[in-house]
Amino acid sequence: MATYTHGHHESVLRSHRWRTAENSAAYLLDRLGPGLSVLDVGCGPGTITLDLAERVAPGRVTAVDTSEDALAAARQAAAERGTDNVDFAVADVHDLRYADGAFDVVHAHQVLQHVGDPVRALREMRRVCRPGGVVAARDSDYAAMTWFPEAPVLDEWLALYRRVARRNGGEPDAGRRLLAWARAAGFTEVTGSASVWCFASPEDRGWWSGMWADRIVGSAIAGQALDAGYGAADLERISAAWREWGADEDGWFAVLHGEVLCRP
Repeated sequence: MATYTHGHHESVLRSHRWRTAENSAAYLLDRLGPGLSVLDVGCGPGTITLDLAERVAPGRVTAVDTSEDALAAARQAAAERGTDNVDFAVADVHDLRYADGAFDVVHAHQVLQHVGDPVRALREMRRVCRPGGVVAARDSDYAAMTWFPEAPVLDEWLALYRRVARRNGGEPDAGRRLLAWARAAGFTEVTGSASVWCFASPEDRGWWSGMWADRIVGSAIAGQALDAGYGAADLERISAAWREWGADEDGWFAVLHGEVLCRP
């Protein structure tokens, strides 16, 4: 396993809880229907998971993550929402403890960029998906993120993040590699696509910039950056640049994601 770059600081969970099936798995939704079984890999606090569970009920979703803390948050979210068709378990995507062909759909959102061997992970996802089912993966591509106005300190943020993520054993530019990884994992029927998150309204811009301003100084990334040779003053300067960008009424930020739908 690679080291999970973000950790589970409040600023990270703030981002994860914003995600829904509609804004993070739209490419998959027309493949879902009542009665299907789903494995949701790297479920985090479970907001996407619970949306998927609604769409496949009375089918069941098995939600797995490497972090028991994340699973506890997901269980709480399920209880608050009254969702009772989800099972939760700690699991490593490189070595899933499920039978061959156990699931109709296997889904992973923002996971493969953080694992040590994404091809092996996709092979495992392929193994536990039934013939005729679908394996779906979506990952951001940091090098393809773009923003306006130009902000040189945010260029530093991007270089810092990519360096730290690779130092942890991950691949921050995973989105562009998903198609190649899926083919290397043995899938012969793969549909590649892309979609974006865009933060341009005052509310969205404030939320996105505030989340990163907090994350760069308070989450696991901060400690990892210090270990990689950055100074605390560098992190504070990047945090301030995020807030400055977020206050600019011309501010616009786009996050590109690669996506693959694969048939076993």
